[in-house]
Amino acid sequence: MKLTPLLFTSLFCVISLSASKPASIQDIALKDIDGKSTSLKAYAGKVVLMVNVASECGLTRQYRSMESIYRKYKSQGLVVLGFPCNEFGGQEPGSNAEIKAFCSDRYDVSFPMMDKVKVKSGSGQHPLYAALTGEGGWFPGNVKWNFGKFLIGRDGKPVKRFEPGEKPDSTNVVAAIETALKAK
Repeated sequence: MKLTPLLFTSLFCVISLSASKPASIQDIALKDIDGKSTSLKAYAGKVVLMVNVASECGLTRQYRSMESIYRKYKSQGLVVLGFPCNEFGGQEPGSNAEIKAFCSDRYDVSFPMMDKVKVKSGSGQHPLYAALTGEGGWFPGNVKWNFGKFLIGRDGKPVKRFEPGEKPDSTNVVAAIETALKAK
């Protein structure tokens, strides 16, 4: 097959577009844990800490620190969002209703919870996680386990990624949250 200038230009544009970072992740369609349609646009102007969560994981205790920082910084504009995920060891097998009840009853979670999603690359990966971790995304590379964290600034742009072992109330995470809250 001969590569004509027009074909080459078209191919280059397609490759360039697929490898570039998304301009905004706020328009990506989401569902909350009750099945209601939403997006990160609902949290425009706020700092968002996104966490992929699981009820039967050794890191599940992080719900306590997630709730604690949410309550501490909520009035300053922080929102914590939990994204249930069953991809790591099948540690989130329940339905959305069961997950919601578990979070409320066991950890007194008051921050918003989202619909169960797939966060790892490949078939069925949620578009939000593809924009964050996909090739050309903000932080390329698969989420490694439950309780991976992404911090989104008030402008809707991702600013920091934290691995699962980094607790939500750790010095690094809190410092990043405080810095993002001060940014206008």
